[in-house]
Amino acid sequence: MTLTRPLFQSNWIRRSLNRSAGVLFALTLTTALAKTDYVGMLAIAKERYGEKAVATVNDWQALINEVRPLAHKAKLEAVNDFFNNRVLFVDDIYNWKESDYWATPLETMGVLKGDCEDFTIAKYMTLLLAGMPMEHLRLFYVKAKIGGVNSTLSQAHMVLSYYEKPTSAPLILDNLIPDIKAATNRPDLTPVFSFNSAGIWIGGSTTAASNDPAAKLSRWSDLIERMQNEGIQ
Repeated sequence: MTLTRPLFQSNWIRRSLNRSAGVLFALTLTTALAKTDYVGMLAIAKERYGEKAVATVNDWQALINEVRPLAHKAKLEAVNDFFNNRVLFVDDIYNWKESDYWATPLETMGVLKGDCEDFTIAKYMTLLLAGMPMEHLRLFYVKAKIGGVNSTLSQAHMVLSYYEKPTSAPLILDNLIPDIKAATNRPDLTPVFSFNSAGIWIGGSTTAASNDPAAKLSRWSDLIERMQNEGIQ
């Protein structure tokens, strides 16, 4: 998602809610991930992107193995740092020649570029593969104030949120800043809605809203299919 889009408008939120219903269904498929075909991923990385991508995927595999036994917060910090330190923010239109494209983790690691959605997806999937229970994580659409908390300019943004408990204030993993902070310490962000494979939450609600997961599946089903074809089974 570009950070140069216009201010949030209600029709954008409605479109995003419809799109997220598709994501809801598609991400359900990822909660039963049993394995990652690293050999296959390395072969694809080399063929598509070259030796630098191979090195990145090797480092990613090592990261997952290293953080799997760690406590949740240590996992969050390691995964957040891995992508924030390596991936350059680039808008979809320049990176993928599309106005709105959700990249797989391999695609993001292959080019080491992505927008906020790409960062969030890569972190989410990596944490799942490292053993983080899905119920602790949500992909979160927010309004981000540009230029400080007193700014009147807000733009669409996505972050990853971690909930120690369903009613806890979430921790925010953001590509815009290096540190993981509690949502209560991010007054520049206004929650719009969040989602994972268990549901969709409106604003900062702790109760999931009822949504139709059959709406607009094609884009997100395609994302899951591409991840599977790249070795995330």
